[in-house]
Amino acid sequence: MSRRPSLGVQLLLMQVTIVLVTLLSAGYLAVHLQGQQIRDTYAARVLTIARSLADLPAVREAYATDDPALILQPLAELVRQSAGATFVVFTDIHGIRYSHPDEDQIGERVSTDPGVALAGHEYLGTQTGSLGPSLRAKVPVRDATGGVVGVVSVGVLESRLAGDLANVVPSLAAWLAAAALLGVLGAALVTKLVRRRIFGLEPGQIRELLQTRDAMLHSVREGVVALDVDGRLALVNDEGVRLLGLPGACAGRPAAEVLDPSLLPLVRGDDTVADRLVLCGERLLVVNSSAAQAGGRDVGRVLTLRDRTELFDALRALDGQRSITDALRAQAHEFSNNMHVVSGLVELQRYAEALRFIERLGVGTGLMHGVSLRAVDDASIAAVLVTKSALARERGLDLRLDPSTAVADGAGDDLVTILSNLVDNAIDATAPGGVIDVLVRHRPDRGTDVSVRDEGAGVPVEVRDRIFDSGVSTKAPTDHHGRGIGLALVARIVSRRQGRVRVVNATGSGSTFVVHLPPVPHNEAPPPARPAARDVVADAVRP
Repeated sequence: MSRRPSLGVQLLLMQVTIVLVTLLSAGYLAVHLQGQQIRDTYAARVLTIARSLADLPAVREAYATDDPALILQPLAELVRQSAGATFVVFTDIHGIRYSHPDEDQIGERVSTDPGVALAGHEYLGTQTGSLGPSLRAKVPVRDATGGVVGVVSVGVLESRLAGDLANVVPSLAAWLAAAALLGVLGAALVTKLVRRRIFGLEPGQIRELLQTRDAMLHSVREGVVALDVDGRLALVNDEGVRLLGLPGACAGRPAAEVLDPSLLPLVRGDDTVADRLVLCGERLLVVNSSAAQAGGRDVGRVLTLRDRTELFDALRALDGQRSITDALRAQAHEFSNNMHVVSGLVELQRYAEALRFIERLGVGTGLMHGVSLRAVDDASIAAVLVTKSALARERGLDLRLDPSTAVADGAGDDLVTILSNLVDNAIDATAPGGVIDVLVRHRPDRGTDVSVRDEGAGVPVEVRDRIFDSGVSTKAPTDHHGRGIGLALVARIVSRRQGRVRVVNATGSGSTFVVHLPPVPHNEAPPPARPAARDVVADAVRP
């Protein structure tokens, strides 16, 4: 089995072939044009000579004599030798020669047809006469009255034209050979440069590298976004498209047109960014940004994206287990203490006081302080309310659920995220001993209403208009999670659902966040479901 030539050999052969074909075509055209130029030059010369001779008074006078040959033969030979023509022939109206380079031909009839000139017209062309094929001009000779009395024919042999062209070809061939040599050297240089640019790889190796790169980029669980030096998207893998919600055909488009505005500062900056939390749409992403370099020069930037839920799954699971353990330990300790009291009262036979003590323990032991969750049919919302109530009690707060709360089944993940973030925000804003009031109503035909009131310091005036923007917060940042995320996430969900969100601020006595989501029309599909872990993310976010 024959082996195909290498890419370098193929490139060189193709370029040399192109150079040679081009030069041969150009040489053929040059020779053709040169031959045509030689022919045109001789044609103009013989026609000019013939016209000049036909207009000479001496020629006209010779035609009026009894023997024109005595005058015309010497004149014709003189002109032929001085002008470099092959022949100058004068004839009468019958085609009988009065002059010829071969004097034996004088008095003989010409071998070509003089009819065109005898008819009073000039003739220029190639004919075969007694001397061979020649380029000749025939001009009528007129007397003083304008009548045609003869013809003068001036010509040059075709072999002479071919000889003149043959004298030009060697120099032209030398120039073409020099150009061919330069072309081959240039082809070799270009081949070497191309091989260097592609690192000496063969087409099969390049194809394998591209296939391997695409397979790796589109199989990794991190989103990868590469941009060129002009800020255009050069590459986005499948995970990057999913996380950022990009259109399918986004490669080549400016980053400002397709990327979330929160990512643009990382794209335009020159600094390396590591593990920065960014809210893109409704996703909280961990973003890394660094310059891409090749050969010691910047060729663009590369962003890597990770969903925060995937990054902290293990930590959340561990924290959850620890919280459960601590809660059970505290509950066991409290239960043990209470049982000691009951045991002591029973031993003292103070049964009435023991009964009252047990009754006091029973009051408020419900997770929602006696408020019923029977009107909350959605299990996810009920679980969020129970969890947030326990968290509030740990902070020394009282979370109160409005008695008019009613949530139909199928409230959806959006309500879970909104309620979790608003309650967490209220818990962080309220000092120990404070109260948080929560109202949730979800009716499929009327939409969803959420109201969360805290007893914190209220939203400062200087940030009130920007409180729902990403990165805006009234609390100091922490090392564990970013600030200014929760309320921004709520605002984006509300915007997608075409709802309303507002904050009612009572300076010094807390704030009330009110959200309304319109019902989903029956002829429209419900909002796309997010991963179940998103609920945990929203639960962990602190604005």
